[in-house]
Amino acid sequence: MPSLKEIKGRIASVQSTLKITSAMKLVASAKLRKSQQAIEGMRPYEQQLHGILSDLLSMEKADAGDYARQTEVKRVAVVAIASNSSLCGGFNINAVRTVEALLRDYPEAEVVVFSLGRKMAEAMKKAGYPSPVDLNVLVEHPAYGAVANLAGILIDGFLSGRYDRVELVYNHFVSTAKQVPTREVFLPVAPLAAAEPGTESATDFIVEPSVSEQLALLLPQTLKFKLYTALLDSVASEQAARTVAMQTATDNGNELLHGLTLQYNKSRQQKITSEILDLAGGALQ
Repeated sequence: MPSLKEIKGRIASVQSTLKITSAMKLVASAKLRKSQQAIEGMRPYEQQLHGILSDLLSMEKADAGDYARQTEVKRVAVVAIASNSSLCGGFNINAVRTVEALLRDYPEAEVVVFSLGRKMAEAMKKAGYPSPVDLNVLVEHPAYGAVANLAGILIDGFLSGRYDRVELVYNHFVSTAKQVPTREVFLPVAPLAAAEPGTESATDFIVEPSVSEQLALLLPQTLKFKLYTALLDSVASEQAARTVAMQTATDNGNELLHGLTLQYNKSRQQKITSEILDLAGGALQ
């Protein structure tokens, strides 16, 4: 049985750890609220922009042109988003596993992975896919300008034929308790399904100066917003996962502390009882 001193040391250690996990939970909760506001404010705008684009593409003779180019996939670019730090449950490992599954789908293709987040960058470098640029700062400080530049590189690479396909991997924020590893095709732009009979047609609108000119403006803008939304989604998911992980760690620590306190009190009582018996035995002699 451990001594009172050893138990007391373990209690102090657990209490110290609890202070850290509690503080980290508070910080993650504050960041989560901010991230949640950002993604919830961004999604409607991105969805509306996508809706306008869908209306334009559904018009007669309208198409996405080179943005929808379908060729044999020999060169693939992947934007993989995780976090810069750990202590966020399965957030990072889920994203990494999703990328690894994607890589297995292209055994013969030349793949370039643009990693956002040190944990993803380290995992991909170990797997033989070092990121061509350091993008880790975007995870801590999401900036639309920098994301738009990255989207521009991917778009130019696809249009020039340097990439035949571009995909995104990130954790989609559903709620504080649920984040879903997500894989999406960024380019080529997916063709739209035919409109159902009886539904309102986009051809009822008059577009100036022309549909093709509007598409030339909207397609790259929509793709930039799509990538930025994915980054905000991942950031919100990271903070949600860390909040839950720190809450779980705090709960486990409190349970462990309760058990150690009981053990300490029981051992201390036994020691006191033993000393009283020794004193009583000496007095009788």
